[in-house]
Amino acid sequence: MTFLKEQSAGFLINHLARLFASALQQRIQPLGIVTGQFPILLELWEEDGVTQRQLLEKLDIEQATLANTLTRMQRDGLIIRTKHPLDARAQQIWLTDKAAAIREEAYQAAFQVNTAALSGLKQEEQELFLDLMRRIIVGMR
Repeated sequence: MTFLKEQSAGFLINHLARLFASALQQRIQPLGIVTGQFPILLELWEEDGVTQRQLLEKLDIEQATLANTLTRMQRDGLIIRTKHPLDARAQQIWLTDKAAAIREEAYQAAFQVNTAALSGLKQEEQELFLDLMRRIIVGMR
């Protein structure tokens, strides 16, 4: 069997993801955040005060990766953790004022990257592309 990387969905998606991450990093670095923190911030900007377990369920990343990233985010003043009022084993994760203040700029950065990346596609193609990606994600979960 011959493996053609240009015909491999996994190879192409990984390559595309790295290009997106690089472009996003250039835009969010002045905000004091990195691409690994961005998905966590997106979730917390939607719903603050969630547990680490809730973040794991939403983000599809390894527990150790999430724990390390949260530790760095706490060190950098982006989040605080408090004891959960109903579960002594859990902690709630809260955004700091610093993280809340950069939300709109971070959204704008992501919007710019997405707009530039998809600019070669017609509107209908963009919608189809996004729909297909969502369906693949659901199928792989």
